Amino acid sequence: MKRPNRFAPAAPPPPLEPETVSPRAGSRSVAAVEAYLARFEPRQRAALEDLRRVIRASAPQAEECLSYGIAAFRQNGMLVGLGATPKHCAFYLMSDSTVARYSRELSGFSCSKGTIRFQPEAPPSATLVRLLVKARLDENNARKA
Repeated sequence: MKRPNRFAPAAPPPPLEPETVSPRAGSRSVAAVEAYLARFEPRQRAALEDLRRVIRASAPQAEECLSYGIAAFRQNGMLVGLGATPKHCAFYLMSDSTVARYSRELSGFSCSKGTIRFQPEAPPSATLVRLLVKARLDENNARKA
């Protein structure tokens, strides 16, 4: 039996895929987000997919990715994310100042630092999601400037 030569060069690693690619490019990141959402029970998945559609429409230039173990969007930095636990769905604003600024609009939801928790049958309205995504876009753009 021949022993492997431990001094032989190792095979090169496979090329790295870009972590984030525009959703219009049909990237692996979009497929990874879809696989992530597919693991949730149907009610949660439907609520998260609806939230995802509103976010994509509100920030068409944002790139989808998986980050911090959740589905997320980036544009001039982390924008927003979405996910779920067995007890609730979550919309991650990734900004405690945005949550604080819109506390009146978010009064019907369980909120903590940068996170909005909701039940699948009672998600935030599309109008509220658009408002929050725009606020996050403005925040990211101001930080970049």
